[in-house]
Amino acid sequence: MENMYINHWAVIVSAAMNLALGALWYSPALFYNAWKKENNLTDDYIRKHAKPAVTYTLAFIFSLLISYNLAFFLGDDNTDWIWGLTAGFLAGFGWATLIFTIIALFEYRSWRYILINGGYITVYFTLVGFILGIWR
Repeated sequence: MENMYINHWAVIVSAAMNLALGALWYSPALFYNAWKKENNLTDDYIRKHAKPAVTYTLAFIFSLLISYNLAFFLGDDNTDWIWGLTAGFLAGFGWATLIFTIIALFEYRSWRYILINGGYITVYFTLVGFILGIWR
């Protein structure tokens, strides 16, 4: 692919956006309490076991890898925001969320758990695709 183009700043912003979206999605304003309930977690348990430096560092590194992976798929010169948005949604829902759902079904997780986390995955990938598509 001699016409491959990757905007590294868009990749970095996409990775950072994962942390921002996660902070909103899993906040008390949205799904924090439902997520805690579906995972049988308490605030005390979370405070006792949380390792924010490790968690956020690994989350950013993995988000960077996800963003670069999608950037390679969208590296063609003809990519625009519409294709980026579409490809992000298809990757997020069609691959990531559905395999997550299959695993969750075998773990006997609730549909509420699946929808909270699967929704996040789908929205995240869709936004990454949009950012990579529009920021050419």
